Amino acid sequence: MTGRLAGKVAIVVGAGQTPGETIGNGRATALLMAREGARVVAVDLRLESAEETVALIRDEGGEARALQADATRDADCEALIAECAARYGRIDVLHNNVGIGGGDAGPANVTEDVWDRILAVNLKSVVFPCKHALRVMREQRAGSIVNVSSIAAVCSTGIVAYKTSKAGVNAYTQSLAIGNAKYGIRANAIMPGLMNTPMAIEGISKALGVPREELIRQRDAQVPLGARMGTAWDVAFAALFLHSDEARFITGVALPVDGGQSARVG
Repeated sequence: MTGRLAGKVAIVVGAGQTPGETIGNGRATALLMAREGARVVAVDLRLESAEETVALIRDEGGEARALQADATRDADCEALIAECAARYGRIDVLHNNVGIGGGDAGPANVTEDVWDRILAVNLKSVVFPCKHALRVMREQRAGSIVNVSSIAAVCSTGIVAYKTSKAGVNAYTQSLAIGNAKYGIRANAIMPGLMNTPMAIEGISKALGVPREELIRQRDAQVPLGARMGTAWDVAFAALFLHSDEARFITGVALPVDGGQSARVG
């Protein structure tokens, strides 16, 4: 590692993961940031999962701590940011990686409960951490925010609540970028495509009753680049670049990390 985030304080919201055979986006991103020199604050609704991420970081000699917070609650996010600012004196990186899609359906079948839950989780978990981190970043006149969206925001899909929520993340990120550029704050989004992560594979396999290996085969076949899904490390390296000083002139971008899937649009 080359120390691309050396000396920086990085909050990763959604740094835990669901159980599975692979690694999730949030955990991979937290690990990679620590390897590049960041002091990582690993945040998750499930504290024990965040603590597992922190243990992996410390085993590699990195610096990290775990915090529990519900990123959809304004008060939790206010307390989280206040604690980090008091402990470290600054916040250089905010990475928002919370998202759900279970139970979703098409426009004619989506239920009110599912619509409300997906929109609330996928949007509030971006809006509230940003709201409070902005106060610290504006004062220090620097900071990088990356919100994890999805190519579902721009591609055809039958899951309407998830698609709408991720399109909202993109729109919010654009407003965030323009409204805070004068403070030296950058805001970008990452749009993952089909990924081999526990939430995607184990979660969808269980929900649809499709054997894990068959689901992987089906998803791999949809990816133009190499007929293979990406991994959490692909998302993590994209995040590392966007949070690093190498991307100092990049803001307001929604970056596909998808093996070319979204290139089929149009």
